[in-house]
Amino acid sequence: MTSRPDRRTFLRTTTTTATAAAATLAGVHTSAAESDDRVRLGIIGCGGIMSHHLRGLVARRENISFRWLCDVDQAQIDKAEKLLSGYRSDTTNKTRRYEDVIEDPEVDAVIIATPHHWHAPIAIRAMQNKKHCYVEKPISHVYDEGPMIIDAANRFGCIVQQGSQMRNSPVTRKAEKLLQDGIIGDIKIARAWTAEVRNTVKPVPNSQPPASVDYDRWLGPAPNHAFNKYRFHSTWRMFRDYANGEIGDDGIHDLDMAAWGLGVTSLPKQITARGSRMLLHGHASDYPDNMNVVFEYDDGRLLIYENYPFTAYGMHGFDNGNVFYGTKGYMIFSRRGAFSVFLGPKSQPGPTEGKELRGQRGYAEHMAEFLDAVRGRHDTVRANPTVAHRSCALVHLGEIAYRTDGRLDFDPVKETFPNSETASGMLTKNYRKPFGLPKPG
Repeated sequence: MTSRPDRRTFLRTTTTTATAAAATLAGVHTSAAESDDRVRLGIIGCGGIMSHHLRGLVARRENISFRWLCDVDQAQIDKAEKLLSGYRSDTTNKTRRYEDVIEDPEVDAVIIATPHHWHAPIAIRAMQNKKHCYVEKPISHVYDEGPMIIDAANRFGCIVQQGSQMRNSPVTRKAEKLLQDGIIGDIKIARAWTAEVRNTVKPVPNSQPPASVDYDRWLGPAPNHAFNKYRFHSTWRMFRDYANGEIGDDGIHDLDMAAWGLGVTSLPKQITARGSRMLLHGHASDYPDNMNVVFEYDDGRLLIYENYPFTAYGMHGFDNGNVFYGTKGYMIFSRRGAFSVFLGPKSQPGPTEGKELRGQRGYAEHMAEFLDAVRGRHDTVRANPTVAHRSCALVHLGEIAYRTDGRLDFDPVKETFPNSETASGMLTKNYRKPFGLPKPG
């Protein structure tokens, strides 16, 4: 059994982009530009989704300055620097060491978009240096990192926003009002799915890392492993050392919205998981190519996750989505920016998101909420660490159930599996020195 000293010791020592969206926010950002509330950002992890963030920040002319660009791959820094060309005359520093960023007293906040295994170690250290954190999903690589991030945010007074942008979409806010008003009655079951075709990636021999990369630092807290092109940019998602599989990559978005729609504010008491290799035979990934998980809560409500890697037709017309089943009807909801309501025994069509909101996915609003919180205009965000942990926990608990007994009881208060020491040991992991979690304080 793997011991859990990190979290237990830690906690004992503590006290308790749609065009329309951009246009809507334009007045806010123009007004902000006239005041002295510029947010000084450190960018940590310059590839992947960060390119999207940088383009959006520049296009919206956000009242920010880019103090640092940080990545272990110089080539990624160079690409990011080009995206900022002509934005401001401020000097942007460049480094491979995230420590340079978080130790700079001129940095107000960081955006972290590294592989998952680096999220918590960097975020917690950043908060110890009083930096606010926008952390891409999932905020944690293993379960126990979630409570540590919550605790660090509380102790150091830092804003933390998980990159679950649909939480702030106008589509979500309209749907939320309808659900709160009881349009579909009491919601008893939420269903989430990922239905996207995946292709087999055949293993290849190990090789030498690119000359532009500090590979030891890329590995960081992960086990030492020879460089392999599929255990690197983009495809690192296939490996447990760095990622959380399909359920923790695309699935976390839909799990998060399922938890939102179901309205749960606790963790499940029982998890049942099934998965297999039904399609991608010979695939290089550590994970199954399909997964189905059922989470049961104390009051009997169910949250169901389904992963279909074999279909291009999606479910209810969406490759990623949710259904919320209530006592008066149901709502089909997708983070692609749409929802539809169906009421009564004949599924009479009800409200939808409307043409004016269709396709809006909340990127601009989500980042704006974080930046405004950093400026001190409010002290909470919709994807705060407590909310984020409840969603990320579903990823971790589902994967643990799949890897062990298939069906597990979980104690949401003690945060253990009472009948499985093996499963409880998987709530944490070993960290390669010297890149692990920081000491409390």
